[in-house]
Amino acid sequence: MVKNSKNMENTDWSALGFDYLKTDYNVRYVYNDGKWSDMIVTQDEYIQMHMSASCLHYGVELFEGLKAFRGVDGKVRLFRVEENARRMQSSAKRLCLPVPSEEMIVKACIEVVKLNERFIPPYGTGASLYLRPVMFGTTAGLGVKPAKDALLIVYCSPVGAYFKSGIKPIRVAIDREQDRAAPRGTGDVKVGGNYAASLMSGEKGHELGYSNIMYLDAAEHKYIEECGAANFFGIKDGKYITPKSQSVLPSITNKSLRQLAKDMGLKVEERPVPVDELPTFEECGACGTAAVISPIGYIYDMQTGASYSYGDEVGKTCMKLYNALQDIQYGRAEDKYGWCTIIL
Repeated sequence: MVKNSKNMENTDWSALGFDYLKTDYNVRYVYNDGKWSDMIVTQDEYIQMHMSASCLHYGVELFEGLKAFRGVDGKVRLFRVEENARRMQSSAKRLCLPVPSEEMIVKACIEVVKLNERFIPPYGTGASLYLRPVMFGTTAGLGVKPAKDALLIVYCSPVGAYFKSGIKPIRVAIDREQDRAAPRGTGDVKVGGNYAASLMSGEKGHELGYSNIMYLDAAEHKYIEECGAANFFGIKDGKYITPKSQSVLPSITNKSLRQLAKDMGLKVEERPVPVDELPTFEECGACGTAAVISPIGYIYDMQTGASYSYGDEVGKTCMKLYNALQDIQYGRAEDKYGWCTIIL
């Protein structure tokens, strides 16, 4: 195969945003006739499927997101890839898709990083290599039924630091008029429909100057669920508190932060978090793969007019947690839980 001719040596890595940049290779598995194919390596960025494919009509689609980091020691670390693989399996089961093995997914992610090594940003730029495993139901037909055929792709793109000028608090709006996911629906798996459902509310918030939308539970609108495409957490009285709900995606970043919070001596509580509890928090944040932590400085309720302020500076606990996780990802601290897979 002939590599992409784009020269990366003069790339301004710190100027990259969170967007797709063409890399050399992606890898694929095809499921037909009751079995998965061997891994396919290709430079083709496009896929061909029938116009009546189940993913196009009935949302039979799921995805993941994870990152590889060039460390202070020059080594390349892939963060918690096994956790992403297991969550992808959970999503596939929910959509009645063929379930790829954990080994398949992990192998594909590792191979994509190796094949696209020249796109891994240098240490110190704040940039990283983002991986997107994505899976589609490809069976052609008109009826609503499980897909018997599937396509699993893993591709990657270098992405810049989420906060270009350093981590800083964001403004968040509560929207009580639109729900992200129904109780006992698909809110706890990573499927495309959840994100499509958030677009209208997100655009409304952006027009008003807010970075993220805070969603409440769809049944009573009393409890905090997610914050945009991220999990929510609050800090108070020596506690790390995060919502527990059947409608919340189990964030791998949040799972990691909970462990680090315990290591720091904080008590971790996973429980329903009433929106009325917001005034009692000392610090708040949204956490996910893209930003690790987005500290929340201000929350505005678009329907009630209530507002909550947490200051213009990043809270010391948020900062400590952010640095602790980044130190592991970039090899600056001991990886005592074995979260990183060293690839190169």
